[in-house]
Amino acid sequence: MSKGSLYTHVQSGIATVEFYHPASNSLPSELLARLANAFNELSNNTEAKVIILKSEKEKAFCAGASFNELLAIDNLKEGKLFFEGFANVINAMRKCNKIIIGSVQGKAVGGGVGLAAACDYCLATEAASIKLSELSIGIGPFVIEPAVTRKIGLAAFSELTIEAIQWKTAYWAKEKGLYAHVYESIKELDFEVENLAIKLSKYNNEALFELKKVLWEGTSHWNELLSKRAEISGKLVLSEATKKALQTYKK
Repeated sequence: MSKGSLYTHVQSGIATVEFYHPASNSLPSELLARLANAFNELSNNTEAKVIILKSEKEKAFCAGASFNELLAIDNLKEGKLFFEGFANVINAMRKCNKIIIGSVQGKAVGGGVGLAAACDYCLATEAASIKLSELSIGIGPFVIEPAVTRKIGLAAFSELTIEAIQWKTAYWAKEKGLYAHVYESIKELDFEVENLAIKLSKYNNEALFELKKVLWEGTSHWNELLSKRAEISGKLVLSEATKKALQTYKK
């Protein structure tokens, strides 16, 4: 359980990818790899017409990178490899030929915001505040930036990044384009996500596939781009200032 868990199933044309980690649904390397593999496999699964991405429990949607793993990194190769885990998930989501619906029931931090942004359509609750805290710990949201900026624009990304310790409400995220709709409760969110998935599963598969290509047009260079960004983050995480900030932040 320290490495987290991932549950994937397909029923009536709807695939559900549900992840969990006891540390506020944070993402260690193994869980990132399993998420990327899940999207790659579902892309080729003819039974799956649409995908729902969600996390377990009722609190945090995703706390981003695993602090334990960040603190354990002691060379550039390890650092780049860790951040490439996020790059691989985002690339798997953008290249997946199925529409991905994000179901965000709680707070999203760092890489969690990147996950939400990499969804094709995202629904959330009022509790789904967001924060990009990377600058405050000595790194930056470089790997997830292309996905986040694609959704909310450069100005909003800049605000979110520079105000690194400030939470932005779910309604702020909706206004900027990260979320399509915000609901009062998880019960309402689950109902709306399921209804949307059912509708999409009945649409023309070819039309959905062509829509997916249009939505991600102009991102074919992301394999190389996100790998370069992973190297930047991998280098920054080695600094003494970052190590100290991580220790403080973890406490």
